[in-house]
Amino acid sequence: MEIYKIPIEFSIIVFPFVAFILTIPFLIFQYRKYGAIPIVKSLVFYSFILYLITSYFMVILPLPSIKYVSQLKTETMQLIPFQFIKDILQTIPPNIDNINDLLKIYNISTVYIVIFNFILTLPYGVYLRYYFNKKWYQTIIYTFFLSLFFELTQLSGLYGIYPRPYRLFDVDDLIINTFGGLFGHIITPFFMLFLPTKKELEEQSYIKGKKVTLLRRVIAVLIDIIFISIISIITKILTFNTELIKYSNLISILIYYIFTPILFSGQTIGKNIVKLRVVGNEIKEKWYSIVARNIILTLFVLYPYVVTDIMNTIRVNDIVITIYKLFTISFIVINIIYYIFISKKDNKIFLYEKITNTKNISTITIEKNILEENNEENL
Repeated sequence: MEIYKIPIEFSIIVFPFVAFILTIPFLIFQYRKYGAIPIVKSLVFYSFILYLITSYFMVILPLPSIKYVSQLKTETMQLIPFQFIKDILQTIPPNIDNINDLLKIYNISTVYIVIFNFILTLPYGVYLRYYFNKKWYQTIIYTFFLSLFFELTQLSGLYGIYPRPYRLFDVDDLIINTFGGLFGHIITPFFMLFLPTKKELEEQSYIKGKKVTLLRRVIAVLIDIIFISIISIITKILTFNTELIKYSNLISILIYYIFTPILFSGQTIGKNIVKLRVVGNEIKEKWYSIVARNIILTLFVLYPYVVTDIMNTIRVNDIVITIYKLFTISFIVINIIYYIFISKKDNKIFLYEKITNTKNISTITIEKNILEENNEENL
């Protein structure tokens, strides 16, 4: 059983890197659909990723040397269904007199391999029913294909890295894994006694989605930066060999943060994706307030380096540039202090939003209310 420690250790090492890669897409999806991310839902999601990584490493690790594998003469496939029953009957002791004899059975390789393959996909069945809301027959299909992926990985010699398979492709593994997933589906209600249901998690998400959190705003900004970068590249191409290329970054930023919100009711692409919108404090469209807000945001908070680059290009006095830099640093610090300590707890805004009389609202709230109103009308 010591052999199973290696894949577990590897999965713990690899998990943080995989989790980091998946975090942004996960956040975007959750904010896009629900407007918030409950802690329980996040824990379930990341535990599912850890489970998949561990399961995969259980199948392929430990890795033998290529030289060792090239010298193997063992069979590569076992295609007789339920052969494991015959193997177990041939290896267990004929007489079992006491509990100690019964416990020794679990140390027989033909027995603990079957138990391992059953347990391997049992959590998968639980996740499919609890988190993904799959029916029992869907669980059977999904578990079978997960097991088939594992078996083909072994049969391929780890996708051709090895000259031949170093583990056996066994049809019994497909059968046992599939039953393991189905059993996990069956016992899921037991775990649901201690965990909120999927419906409760979604309701919690919608309730929290009414609030505009700082993380949600940061995700929107990160998405906007990606699109601004694309626009900036296009602008550079269009202004190539002209004097305007010096100002291409500023032009791109101003076009994106001024015209996009005006055309799309206070939303940039990033805000649209995470379901946010900038409005006047009285929930009325005031395009000039939004324009003023975004000019201050871009020139003094997000992209002051673009302004300083232009100042250096047109050879503005160093003292003026220094004053601008000091002002932007001070303005950013003041905004942070205002957001943390001064703005209302239930309505967190930055100073530049206070100055321009604007704020972010969650469109999840609006869409949820419309949905509820439509349901009431239908009733």
